[in-house]
Amino acid sequence: MKTVQFREALKEAMSEEMRRDNSVFLMGEEVAEYNGAYKVSQGMLDEFGPDRVIDTPIAELGFAGIGVGASMNGLRPIVEFMTWNFAILAADQIINSAAKMLQMSGGQYHCPIVFRGGNGQAGQLAATHSQSFEAFYAHVPGLKVITPSTPYDAKGLLKAAIRDNDPVVFLESEKMYGDKGEIPEGEYIIPIGVADVKRKGTDVTIVSFGKIIKVALEAAEQLEKEGVSCEIIDLRTVRPIDYAAVVESVKKTNRCVVVEESWPLASISSEIAYHLQRYAFDHLDAPVMRVTQTDTPFAFSPTLIEEALPNVGRVISAVKSVLYRG
Repeated sequence: MKTVQFREALKEAMSEEMRRDNSVFLMGEEVAEYNGAYKVSQGMLDEFGPDRVIDTPIAELGFAGIGVGASMNGLRPIVEFMTWNFAILAADQIINSAAKMLQMSGGQYHCPIVFRGGNGQAGQLAATHSQSFEAFYAHVPGLKVITPSTPYDAKGLLKAAIRDNDPVVFLESEKMYGDKGEIPEGEYIIPIGVADVKRKGTDVTIVSFGKIIKVALEAAEQLEKEGVSCEIIDLRTVRPIDYAAVVESVKKTNRCVVVEESWPLASISSEIAYHLQRYAFDHLDAPVMRVTQTDTPFAFSPTLIEEALPNVGRVISAVKSVLYRG
């Protein structure tokens, strides 16, 4: 095993796949000459050259469309957006072209493309640059949606995404690029759609994904001091969702709290809550609780940011609620 940053794990995944398959290439804003806005593609231009590491204009709709066309013609593009907030402009190509191509062509055209970049809030960036898009894209049939929480998961899942024959939305976090974690020295792949138990427990299941896993883990550590054992399920993929992993955990703990960074309405946490009441109702000893961002546009004020986001205190409160301790 070796220790790498989150950004380095992503770079390793892309570089390994580009060495393995000449049809894979990277395109996006500042990915080449500047080595990536967050230095994810550091050194890749030097290794692979300007034909396979391509700087684009700030025109997300345009270069997303070029990527879709390239994927329909036998290539495997990795399209990097500086932030998924900018990629709202590319939603037409992602949703109306990439996601629907296989069905609309009667199976004649696959669209093996990965759209990736920074997702969610990253500090004082205000309402238009702080949105979490997991539920937004998970709503769309034809897409696969991945949101890793560790360097290990990031590398293994990105390699799987690049090899997949369907379009994949890969949601990272600007706040996680510097996170460090262990990965194997050799090649490995993590299957898409398989959740991971980040912490075993017996009293309550906490389900989350992405960088909010860190909030869940910190809350679990504090609750352990009070004698509460939390099991933490990291979905890793929010389309498809590993429902079975969640249900099996709840059959053991009989209680569930779902934590996510995005807004509450039509959220991933809503979907998990529905699925549990449908398929694990008799195992629940308390209603499923959700901890989400407040149902407002994101603020610029640090005080309001802390109030809006899921935090350790709110997770602890929700856990105590399902345990009828407060």
